[in-house]
Amino acid sequence: MAVEYVTYQGIKFPPAYNSEQSLHFAHKEFQVQDDDVFNVTYPKSGTVWMIEILSLIRSGGDPAWNRTVLNSNRVPWFTTRLGLESALSYPRPRLLTCHLPVQLFPTSFFGSRAKVVYTLRNPKDVLVSYFYFSKMCSSYKDPESFKQFLQDFLSGDVPHGSWFDHVRGWMEMKGKENFFFITYEELQQDLRGSVRQLCQFLEQELDDGAINSVVENASFRAMKENKMCNSTLLPRDIMDQEKGTFLRKGICGDWKNHFTVAQSEAFDRIYQDRMGGLTEAFPWDSH
Repeated sequence: MAVEYVTYQGIKFPPAYNSEQSLHFAHKEFQVQDDDVFNVTYPKSGTVWMIEILSLIRSGGDPAWNRTVLNSNRVPWFTTRLGLESALSYPRPRLLTCHLPVQLFPTSFFGSRAKVVYTLRNPKDVLVSYFYFSKMCSSYKDPESFKQFLQDFLSGDVPHGSWFDHVRGWMEMKGKENFFFITYEELQQDLRGSVRQLCQFLEQELDDGAINSVVENASFRAMKENKMCNSTLLPRDIMDQEKGTFLRKGICGDWKNHFTVAQSEAFDRIYQDRMGGLTEAFPWDSH
């Protein structure tokens, strides 16, 4: 069956979870509380990983919550129809998640003290992960080829819009005390140090034992084995894991196994053009 994306403010969204009404409500009517913490990402940038990390920090390192409650109930997708119900009945302080670009984020956030944790990732790795995810998730159009998906990604003609616009938009928040950004690559390189930084930002003190538990239970191996976050509980007509696994590799640099030299060079030229003027140096900028 052909997938028809929902369009809101010029950006496409997958239809199974989103409607124009749910996106409009999230944007214009959702009431942000001062103690809300938002996990924000462009798709395939470490969303589920950060959900596990934030859940573990919230529970002081105790993995029981992560192992017994579905991740979408622990950290609801408040822009979706089901997630909004969870978010509205969620006891404070709330953990919430979304892929919204900054211009569609709840307007009530900008007059609040709520916090945003923004995770971003090497866009070449994002693209490869997004390509495989789109093949197995029924609410996304099956890409006809990697070459075509690469073109669509570079032009921003994919669900959730342009990676470049998403990152540039959110990075304008850099330096604000209620905004914390981190890269997937930093989480890979130094998860313990990243968790300590997050605890500081969230004003949540954890001792060494609790931090060890966060690191251990947010490892790729632990997540792959945890049915509450690895999407194996989703029915096959939503997520067909015979076409691939949701938590596929969890590594950096897999793009090198997929891009030709010419594709990589073309991507780099567009990246330089679109990201020029950003003062931030990302871990992948030198590769």
